[in-house]
Amino acid sequence: MKKFSFLFISLLFTGATFAQTRQVKLPSLGIHFFFDDFQTAADIRNKGLSNVVRENQYSKLKRMAPGLAVSYLQGFHPNFDVAATLSASFVRYTPGGGQPQYRDQFLLEGAVTGNLKLLTDEFFINPYLTAGVGASLYKSTFSAFIPVGVGLQFKLVPDVFLHINSQYRMPITEAGAYHLYYSAGIVAPLKDRPAPVSVVVAPPPPPPVLDRDKDGIPDVEDKCPDVPGVAALQGCPDKDGDGIADGDDACPDVPGLAKYKGCPIPDSDGDGINDEEDKCPNEKGYARYQGCPIPDSDGDGVNDEEDKCPNRPGPASNQGCPEIKKEVIEKVNIAAKNVFFATGSYKLLPKSYKSLNEVADILKSDDLLKIQIDGHTDSQGDDAKNQILSQNRAKAVRDYLVSKGVPEARTNSTGYGETKPVADNKTAAGRAKNRRVEMTVTNY
Repeated sequence: MKKFSFLFISLLFTGATFAQTRQVKLPSLGIHFFFDDFQTAADIRNKGLSNVVRENQYSKLKRMAPGLAVSYLQGFHPNFDVAATLSASFVRYTPGGGQPQYRDQFLLEGAVTGNLKLLTDEFFINPYLTAGVGASLYKSTFSAFIPVGVGLQFKLVPDVFLHINSQYRMPITEAGAYHLYYSAGIVAPLKDRPAPVSVVVAPPPPPPVLDRDKDGIPDVEDKCPDVPGVAALQGCPDKDGDGIADGDDACPDVPGLAKYKGCPIPDSDGDGINDEEDKCPNEKGYARYQGCPIPDSDGDGVNDEEDKCPNRPGPASNQGCPEIKKEVIEKVNIAAKNVFFATGSYKLLPKSYKSLNEVADILKSDDLLKIQIDGHTDSQGDDAKNQILSQNRAKAVRDYLVSKGVPEARTNSTGYGETKPVADNKTAAGRAKNRRVEMTVTNY
């Protein structure tokens, strides 16, 4: 069954694609019988669709109110019609949350909708989507709504159709109410379709015997007598104008060179640089490197454009620079823990000099090393003053290292005040840990 349904749908789509006669619907009048269902729509709003379906309360006839409608349809595109519908029925519902009605009242509804058809009117069955805007009068109450839904159009005879439609009508004013609208009706044209005009096309005159392709070259001299060409190629065509006849041109639509059989200069590696200008024709590269890949001068697997140390091999994890020895990092970390200042001041205490001298010696022994010095304080005192104090302490360490022969360009200092604690500022021990200088060595 599934295979049959799939084949049926495929045939409908194929027919829609290749239909030769695509007509728009004539101005037509329709008569429809319909049902309004306010109770099921209210249950869906209150309980949810799944509960209504599970309780088997979906669109039962005893919940519906019958009515009659007239419509005017007109096509504006083979796949799009516009319909104006006026419907009347006697129903009982509560408009806009007002007093409940205890007997049926007259309901008049008018709607203008667009029908977006999957197929054209030449097909027997044509599903469509519908949406639009409408207004209603219930007793003396006016309201507006938006109808959305689906429908099926059945072609009975040419231009006469049976329409089956289901809509969900949503109020857009407080006086309205959600409801379902089911209709079935016959739609017929108000006038006959004009008879098609027959156009008789006279057969073209026979081509001249002496020049069949009319390229100005006599057939006796034309190597391609049935295809217009150029005299320079003895009557054969050259679509790309590269001076090579299409019959001998391996790339007849693209200008090329004779040595490449009429094709452009190849780009073997597909990098956008032709082989004649590409120094690495079998390896993708960049124009700035004449078609070669980005070089890796030190052969460490990190290309020169990303390598912070292009002439010294190092891992990608260290930006292509050699890894700094662990003992160097440990010595600098230990030295940072032995930097001391006068209380509330950025004046270095003499007991800091030994540690800082070791750091200076490390930096001077390797002219590629750089150092970042960060100052931190605890949370005691004014925030702004702590920030300035941390900056001055970090700068004091930097100035000391520079005074010991470390190039200033290889040093940098920053103060963070109390913003980056490493311990709890509520305890004396924690505050002591937070009053610190951190030093980080890098080689890039």
